Amino acid sequence: MDGGNQSGVSEFLLLGISESPEDQRVLFWMFLSMYLVTVVGNVLIILAISFDSHLHTPMYFFLANLSFTDLFFVTNTIPKMLVNLQSQNKAISYVGCLTQLYFLVSLVALDNLILATMAYDRYVAICRPLHYATAMSPGFCALFLTLCWVLSVLYGLTHTLLMTRVIFCGSRKIHYIFCEMYVLLRLACSNTQINHTALITTGSFIFLAPFGLMIISYVWIVRAILRIPSASSKYKAFSTCASHLAVVSLFYGTLCMVYLQPLHTYSLKDSVATVMYAVVTPMMNPFIYSLRNKDMHGALGRLFLGKAFQRVT
Repeated sequence: MDGGNQSGVSEFLLLGISESPEDQRVLFWMFLSMYLVTVVGNVLIILAISFDSHLHTPMYFFLANLSFTDLFFVTNTIPKMLVNLQSQNKAISYVGCLTQLYFLVSLVALDNLILATMAYDRYVAICRPLHYATAMSPGFCALFLTLCWVLSVLYGLTHTLLMTRVIFCGSRKIHYIFCEMYVLLRLACSNTQINHTALITTGSFIFLAPFGLMIISYVWIVRAILRIPSASSKYKAFSTCASHLAVVSLFYGTLCMVYLQPLHTYSLKDSVATVMYAVVTPMMNPFIYSLRNKDMHGALGRLFLGKAFQRVT
């Protein structure tokens, strides 16, 4: 792919949120801290689930994959952002920009599909508990996750290939923290109608359909919980869904702040919303899932105690 000839530009300038040196120093330490917290939090979730046999269930299998996706997601954007905040050279190559865009788009889609799968898992666990072992068998879970990966890869590949058809002949300055779809389309000087059509068509399938599945799942879950006679049993059933609902609300809330608006109104103020879904949401997910989860508390405790025991012996 000859990016320079196709696009009319060989590189872009990622200027970030602010060009002030003072602001950039503050932003560097803020994003570095958030990145380290995100990495540590998600790695601990993955290790705890991997090494604790009590957590070898479909719910935690999908949670481990969600943590892996979030870990990959922030690693795709934040390290380059940190380098740019510390460097006078803000350039990112055309190929590098499209690579970052591909992983960004694919991983957002994968996050969404895994969250929908987790909602279905909760539906089966609460509404059809006698069929749970059969309906959520290891083979079915692996197949479901493979489908999520395939769809997200195809989604990212579609939009990245369409972006290679776009010609950039004006400003190459991106006043943003990474190469984002809407921002690149705003810089285009060629017809981007096919990109917009593809975004609407594929987005309806990749995002709206799973979101609809989540809503339907939780309608049935709430109906099932309300029929439970015991208050303590109701609380226990709802508590298994509370963490997932919190993550879904955070994910879709921040995503809507960024994308549910006309392209021509997309401006620098939307960087705050983008930071929320690109940095804050992956950082918060491990805390949300482990804060009130006794099984996760126990697994993390056994993980740390095991390591401490190994050091003593």
